[in-house]
Amino acid sequence: MNIVVAIKHIPSIADDLPVKGNNVDFDSVDFVLNEWDEHSIEQAVLIKEAVGGTVTVVGVDLIGELDNALHLALAKGADKVVKITADDPAADSHQQAKWLAEAIKGMGADMVFAGVQASNDIDGQIGPMIAAYLDMPYIGGTSAIEVSGSTATVSKEFPGGVGMKYAVTLPFVAGVQSAPKPPRYAPVSKVRQMAQTATVEKVAPSGEASSGLAFKKMAPPVVTGHAEMIEGSPKEVAAKIVELLKSRGLA
Repeated sequence: MNIVVAIKHIPSIADDLPVKGNNVDFDSVDFVLNEWDEHSIEQAVLIKEAVGGTVTVVGVDLIGELDNALHLALAKGADKVVKITADDPAADSHQQAKWLAEAIKGMGADMVFAGVQASNDIDGQIGPMIAAYLDMPYIGGTSAIEVSGSTATVSKEFPGGVGMKYAVTLPFVAGVQSAPKPPRYAPVSKVRQMAQTATVEKVAPSGEASSGLAFKKMAPPVVTGHAEMIEGSPKEVAAKIVELLKSRGLA
């Protein structure tokens, strides 16, 4: 069983995101593995543990920061890692999906997993576009995948707590919403070991694609007002609120 997982490294949403030019100032932020891609890796490793096979993790290196995410993937159970040396921070989802698909074509994948979306854009386009470029069926929002022979049983989530199971013939692409188990913890010592010993295969980006959209401007939100904190006892605060409402003609 040959499972390929497409991942994305993104600016940590726990940090402030300073703007530089028409994009985030990438020199001022830390990069982390996308949350849903962690679930994709966990799902792939669970299948490998159940039926055997190999897990290959591939990602687009937009700014030279992907290695940490790849070493983390190895520490979590991946067997091989590949980075597409794009060095193009402005590449949109369409272009990244094209590069990923071209790299995956020669890997003989039985299944391709991608996080159902990424925390930095939440557009959810990478998985479906990879499937289109590879001419494979796609099923998104998955919560569990089990494999038997040439067929996978895929659990998919719908709004309102509704779920459904599908039988899918291999190969196919899945947009992983969650794995059946929480992503496993990788000790820092193991990640460092992978950084020192593992080999990251490099491939050049191949193919051109575009959404047809031009990024015009990025800027922090404009501050237009402020909050006034009302202090005092509950009775005093209530009286001040009533007075404020009356002054605005609302009471």
